[in-house]
Amino acid sequence: MDALMCRSMALRTPRRLLCAGRAPWRRNLGRENVWKRMFVAPDPGLLRLRSATRAVLGIGLAVTLCGLAGHSLVGAVAGGLAALLALFTVADATVRGQATTTALLPVVGFPVLALAAGLHEHPVARDAAFVAVVAAGVYARRWGPRGHSLGVFAFMAFFVAQFLRTVPDQLPELYGATLLALSASSAVRFGLWCYERRMPPVAASAPLTGRGLARPTNRQAVQAAVAAAFALVAGQMVSPERWYWAVGAAWWVFVNTTSRGETLIRGFRRVLGTVIGIALGLLVVVPLHGAPVPTAALVAVCVFGIFYSAPVSYTWMMLAVTVMAELLYGVLGVLDPHLIALRLVETGVGALGAVLAVLFVLPVSTHVITDAWIARALRCVHRCTAETAARLQGSATADPTAHVAELEVLLSRVGLSLAPLVHPLNPLRARGRRARRVLALLRTCADEVRGLAAIASDPEASHDPRLSAACERVEAAVEALTTPGSPGVGVPAGGRTAAGPAEEPVLAHLHGIERALHELTAPLRDAHDPGLARA
Repeated sequence: MDALMCRSMALRTPRRLLCAGRAPWRRNLGRENVWKRMFVAPDPGLLRLRSATRAVLGIGLAVTLCGLAGHSLVGAVAGGLAALLALFTVADATVRGQATTTALLPVVGFPVLALAAGLHEHPVARDAAFVAVVAAGVYARRWGPRGHSLGVFAFMAFFVAQFLRTVPDQLPELYGATLLALSASSAVRFGLWCYERRMPPVAASAPLTGRGLARPTNRQAVQAAVAAAFALVAGQMVSPERWYWAVGAAWWVFVNTTSRGETLIRGFRRVLGTVIGIALGLLVVVPLHGAPVPTAALVAVCVFGIFYSAPVSYTWMMLAVTVMAELLYGVLGVLDPHLIALRLVETGVGALGAVLAVLFVLPVSTHVITDAWIARALRCVHRCTAETAARLQGSATADPTAHVAELEVLLSRVGLSLAPLVHPLNPLRARGRRARRVLALLRTCADEVRGLAAIASDPEASHDPRLSAACERVEAAVEALTTPGSPGVGVPAGGRTAAGPAEEPVLAHLHGIERALHELTAPLRDAHDPGLARA
């Protein structure tokens, strides 16, 4: 999901601003609060808006068809959740890959759903199976976006069986509703509104290497299993009926995180979003008493909010998820203030389990992951400039567009990895300032790279012979920044004198990249002594 959503940042900058060597917006990623991230975050090409609108259409069609086919309310809810998961989690780099992963969801989910339905009367076996599904779901992330999607769907199949109290006799209906819903959402995603066909494929898999417990995904599988076991036991002590909420909270804290710091921040944001969502539910959802028409309208709003906010604010996404869960409980006729308070407690229990696991069970340092993401982003900057230069020099096959989109995905991952340091509650102020500086300079590189790509798309752009020399300097700068023990980047040629008004726009952008890479030397060097991201 992250790869698909974050691609929205890779659109071109208006030409009139590019010629001035400036991008239309600059953000201090470390200082944004949740309100600004939601309402002010740019959406070039309106891709977040498109994704959210398409999700409402796809899920709405899925639920409508389930109702017309005669499925019960439980079947319609299961179908709607299946459609939401398919649209939300499937994020392969190509449309063909997305379609294949969507087709595989029932292959993984149906056996897990049957297992969960058959173990209701055997709590010990059920609990052990749930923990095993959690561990397997996280372990599957080693196989990239497809493994991640299938792992999430398998977990949610077990979770939904607890949420709907599924028994074996209901399985045929739930299977039918799920298949119908997946077909309906796929018809919208791959047929009616497949805007990805006009976009370059982008996939930024986590830079995770090693074998055994040296591999972060393997460590996280163990952490998630421990967190789920803690949440399961503690959650049952709080409520024998709604214990699965705690397990769900622990699971989702681990999704799309890699290091200890990322997971801690995700847990904090999950609890914050849940608290705000619960307060909103008490004011809006409880008074509805499950009335079908306003409930359906608000569910559509929540679905839109989940997809629109997911790339920019986990807090806002959790707010939408919490309100939607309250609406579903209202439809099922079991919502009351006590149940809402119970959800908050169970969420806290699950988040606590995740925090304890990442702190004390095979912790993965933020430093290791951050270094890997920054290095990948810097190498992508070089690929973008090299492809642009080749394109401007007449190559018919060179195209920087895909690399520009990849760079935006990588920068999103850098921001997520550094989130613990730029968080307002971080007491390490010096490291926080360095982290914000690194983010700002990398964003400057992205702005300039976007400008280069836009100029390269112009068939009338000049083929300045100085491009090769400038690109070689960028390559040398990237090599210096990503090589351990390197003395750093020298003063760039474009930094000795300000770019004059007559300077070619493409050279102005290249000099801007050189200056940003030069300025990155100090914070990245300081990052390793005493450490930028030891959280």
